[in-house]
Amino acid sequence: MTESETEKQRVNIGKQHPTNYKALIALSSTVEEATTAAGLDPLLVELLKIRTSQINGCAFCLKMHTRDALKKGENPDRIAVLPAWAETDYFSETDRAALRLTEAITRVSEGHVGDEDYNAAASVLTADQVSAVAWLSTLMNAFNRVAITSRYPVTGN
Repeated sequence: MTESETEKQRVNIGKQHPTNYKALIALSSTVEEATTAAGLDPLLVELLKIRTSQINGCAFCLKMHTRDALKKGENPDRIAVLPAWAETDYFSETDRAALRLTEAITRVSEGHVGDEDYNAAASVLTADQVSAVAWLSTLMNAFNRVAITSRYPVTGN
């Protein structure tokens, strides 16, 4: 038997504790409102969701947010080069600041959110934008962990 045949069926933690999952969905709505109120471009918001999911290796969220970004009109080239955003000219100063902060928050175990990363973002973004990006990153990291822990299925459809 293969490892997958012998391993126990994963619990879908969102279905097991639906009140918790509903609270996460409710937080998602307020975080989206905060990104809008802070003046963050909706395309950038989708890119931040994608970048967080790339770092965490969450195939479910990657598929969903890539599709969402494309539906909203995101340039496929920007999505393609997103892991190497710092090496391209596809991204504005605001995009770069938000991406840098998102990466630092997502990789918090690798050195916390260091002053260099935070200050670089804060020198470009408003306080509302810093907060909105931080909440978005926090939210996406939570969603990634729910999907990965529960092994949400990702098919080629």
